[in-house]
Amino acid sequence: MTDLVIRPATADDANAMFALINSHVSEGHLLPRELNELARHADRFLVACLPSADPSGGAPMDLVACAELAPLSAQVAEVRSLVVNRDVRGVGLASRMVNEIRSAAKSRGYETLCAFTHDARFFVRQNFSIVPHTWLPEKIATDCLTCPLFRKCEQHAMMLALVDVPRYAAVA
Repeated sequence: MTDLVIRPATADDANAMFALINSHVSEGHLLPRELNELARHADRFLVACLPSADPSGGAPMDLVACAELAPLSAQVAEVRSLVVNRDVRGVGLASRMVNEIRSAAKSRGYETLCAFTHDARFFVRQNFSIVPHTWLPEKIATDCLTCPLFRKCEQHAMMLALVDVPRYAAVA
């Protein structure tokens, strides 16, 4: 993993992201994505690549992970389509991707980062908190209202504050 490169995605990465995401949809933890949507929003993604085992020379890279920083409002962004290839799981790559997404969100001025997941344990380890879905009205308005599982959602809403919340001193 020392040769791993995490970089912003380009539209040229859309096919590889599409294949990676779709290969993991069957696990039931990812929503399917459209190829044209991935190409259109490639600038929202980070990808992780490793040198290819392809003996043809050059230095092709295999895309082994991706994650999207999806804006929901001027203050809130979501980690979406976080997926790591099965062959490279268990070495902390998902955590590295979330850290990079967190840094990108902070640098773009977002105050809150959220995620929706079936298994909250990973995001809790990344310092996210489980919150009621209603705490993220931007997500409900953007995606949930049109979802066939609306009001029957089995995902956990996760939230991470990116700005310090001022503490108020008690008045004596």
